[in-house]
Amino acid sequence: MAIGVAYALLVVTLASSTCALAETRVYLLRGWFGVFSAGIDKMAEDLRAKGVKAEAIGHLEWKATAEKIASDRAAGARDALVLVGHSQGGNNVIDIARDLEKQAVPVELLVTIAPFLQDPVPANVVRAINYYQSPGWGSPLVADPGFKGVLSNINVAGELGILHTNIDKNVRVQAAILGAIEALR
Repeated sequence: MAIGVAYALLVVTLASSTCALAETRVYLLRGWFGVFSAGIDKMAEDLRAKGVKAEAIGHLEWKATAEKIASDRAAGARDALVLVGHSQGGNNVIDIARDLEKQAVPVELLVTIAPFLQDPVPANVVRAINYYQSPGWGSPLVADPGFKGVLSNINVAGELGILHTNIDKNVRVQAAILGAIEALR
């Protein structure tokens, strides 16, 4: 009988924690001036069409975005948080995660697309995926001490036709990113 009660409590606990992360909130940051980051806008549109809260923003808005997320969390929001960034936006999603780490806000998924001279991934990130080109643009991500998540570095240098200016528009890269986001739901 005690096992049955313990099992029932476990089911209730898992169900309530699943409800706490029932929604996924995605912020996608464009690169410098948004000129070469049209793929970010396309991924945001595709996610919204599937019912995911997704917003494409300029990389210069990263600090205000971090403040908004922290404010939403303080007000009780519990959405699974996803940060995706191309080029400078890739650097800035790491900046957002680092700001949120100071407030113990977890980032379920962080995706960087061809960032350059990026900082290490902070310990509040559960999973990080980095698309880069070597030789080319970008390099593998590294993690801060204390990082316990999963870090994947994917070198796309062998894919013909992928350049820094179009990697975010590549159909396979987009499909992999959208698949990782949808897996959170």
